[in-house]
Amino acid sequence: MSEISTRDAARDSARDNARDTARDGAMSVAAISSERSQSDDNVWTRRLVLFLRVMALLSILKGLYHWAQVTGFVGGEDEAFENQSMAWQAATVYFAVIELVAAVGLWLATPWGAVVWLTTVVSMAVIELMFPGIYGGSLVVVGVEAFMLAAYLALAWMAARERPP
Repeated sequence: MSEISTRDAARDSARDNARDTARDGAMSVAAISSERSQSDDNVWTRRLVLFLRVMALLSILKGLYHWAQVTGFVGGEDEAFENQSMAWQAATVYFAVIELVAAVGLWLATPWGAVVWLTTVVSMAVIELMFPGIYGGSLVVVGVEAFMLAAYLALAWMAARERPP
C-alpha cells in the first residue's frame, strides 16, 4: 500500500507542478498583453498628465517670481513692493500664493489642482484685460494664458474620450 500511495503522491505532485507552470505562463502572457493594450488606450491621459506637470513647473516659477517681487529680490528701489499701488500689491500676493498651491495640485494631477490652476489663468487674463493699470494690460500674457487654457481643455477632452462611459 505504501508503494501505491507514494506513486499516487508523485503523480499528483507532477500534475500540480504542470498545472502551476501552465497557470504562470498564462498569467505572464495576460500581463504582457494587458500592459500593451493599457498603454495604447491611455495615450491622451499620459499626455494630459505630462502637460499638467509642465504647467506645474511653470506655476512654481511664476509663484516664486511673485514672491521675489514681494520680498524685494526682483527690481530696484523704485520698483519695491512698498512703493507699488495697493491693487498691485494685492494682486502680487494673491498670485504668489495661488500659483504655488496650483503647482502642487497640478504636479499630483488632482482635480482640485486643475481647478486652482484654471482660476489663476482666468484671474491673470481678467487682471490684464479689465485692470490694465495693475500689471500693464499685456495682450501677449492674455494670449499665452488663453493658449494654455485651450491646450488643457483639448487634452482633457481627448483623455475623457479614451475612457469608457
